[in-house]
Amino acid sequence: MAEDFPNDASFGPLDEDGHETSPLSETEQRRMALQNLLDAWDESLGEGVDADILATTAIFAALSDMVEAYGEEPVAEMATGLADRVRQGEFTLNRTLN
Repeated sequence: MAEDFPNDASFGPLDEDGHETSPLSETEQRRMALQNLLDAWDESLGEGVDADILATTAIFAALSDMVEAYGEEPVAEMATGLADRVRQGEFTLNRTLN
């Protein structure tokens, strides 16, 4: 609760907008984010959510956040390149390299 912490309490460095910055490296943040998502994914599957529904919902949530942050056109341009990246195996976790 907010009253549990003093108003001037600082939990880490702040960026120019006054938001707390993470002491973790970008690689560490990515690893942590992926692990958190995989944990939530497994929990949802365990609760009976179909994997296809979970996947399309996750894509929707990600694209919605990106559009809010960057706008429709930049996200559409990024999405245009996804087909080639999928074909090149960038998203295939367990693949055999020839």
